[in-house]
Amino acid sequence: MPEIAPGFADEQFIRARAGEHAAFAALVRAHQRLVYGIAVRMLADRALAEDLSQEVFLQLHHNLRSIESPAHLRFWLRRVTAHRAIDRLRQRPDVEFSPVEAAERLPAAGAADDPLLRGRLERLVLQLAPVPRAVIVLRYQEDLDPTDIARALNLSVNTVKSHLKRSLAALRLKLSADMPAAEGGSP
Repeated sequence: MPEIAPGFADEQFIRARAGEHAAFAALVRAHQRLVYGIAVRMLADRALAEDLSQEVFLQLHHNLRSIESPAHLRFWLRRVTAHRAIDRLRQRPDVEFSPVEAAERLPAAGAADDPLLRGRLERLVLQLAPVPRAVIVLRYQEDLDPTDIARALNLSVNTVKSHLKRSLAALRLKLSADMPAAEGGSP
């Protein structure tokens, strides 16, 4: 994704805060991939992710004057999107989440570029409870460090690190449990 010159982004942001509709539309276009990406990874449903993205941008329109800078805007969008996705996941009565119990540290299986492994990992991440899922998505999709995740989700840094450690251990355990069954099958 091409970088927008800082002065241009600041100017667009200032014009949008002043109520200029075209500038707000430009802000939405500039950040829609960020918002939709988090939403679709959290909800695993494109239609729900689109709806959630629209809600986030509507909320942004109502709260734009409280946003202080373009950097604060990106932080705000990540935070609101993650929290709204967590709320949506908690409202689903038919979805059962796997607890993130402590598991022994196991080596990761397979190559990093394996599409089958990637698909399996994505399905396993969707089984995590909402908050651990948000932590994993923000860490590995948005490449945020634990401090930024803690700020975005209003958690302590230690809680974020704990979610990361337990979630990764649980994912490794589930992956390793699947591997012997897959390897033991007939050729």
